[in-house]
Amino acid sequence: MGAARNQDHTKRGKFIAFEGIDGSGKSTQIRLLREKMKAEGMGCYTTMEPTDSPIGSLIHQIMTGRVKTDNRAIAALFAADRLDHLLNDVNGIVHKIDEGVTVLTDRYYFSSYAYHSVDMPMDWVIKANEQSSLILKPTVNIFIDISPDVALARIAENRFERELYEEKSRLLQVREKYLEAFERLKDEECVLTVDGNRTEQEIADEIWEKITAYLK
Repeated sequence: MGAARNQDHTKRGKFIAFEGIDGSGKSTQIRLLREKMKAEGMGCYTTMEPTDSPIGSLIHQIMTGRVKTDNRAIAALFAADRLDHLLNDVNGIVHKIDEGVTVLTDRYYFSSYAYHSVDMPMDWVIKANEQSSLILKPTVNIFIDISPDVALARIAENRFERELYEEKSRLLQVREKYLEAFERLKDEECVLTVDGNRTEQEIADEIWEKITAYLK
């Protein structure tokens, strides 16, 4: 089922996952890409993880410190939220892609591989998300690579409160785990790395240049 679902088919939508440490500018680049696609006559649906589902809402409470739990429980909640994100009847990603809609998501399973493997073995995290990877692999993963110092400055400028994991030492570790995960899965996943230490428009222009071929 997984292999069949991930074969390219002209009637199916594309699935583009944006990845990066907190503050890397993913949401901004998704907005700019959506606007560019609209200008080119291409429709798309944008979404994010964690979602606003009941599971995702619990994760948001944990990330902002209102609920406390173990890191292993957090990792498992993200995996569950991701499956619901893919499969729910209301706005599940799989249904949209099967209908021919291109989906842009702010985070997917590489975020779990990077963030949660700081506290536990990466093998465990990959295994916990195995069903999601079998159900749907991204057409392309876009990794916005940014200095943690620049990322934290952006977070301080744009948010009233910091979330769990938003510390320099942690973000340095997460970036290294992203790179480790990309190396481990280089034969299975399509990953495009973009330098995020530039202006929004420079980054957007490079993303558009790199992904145009994947949108055909």
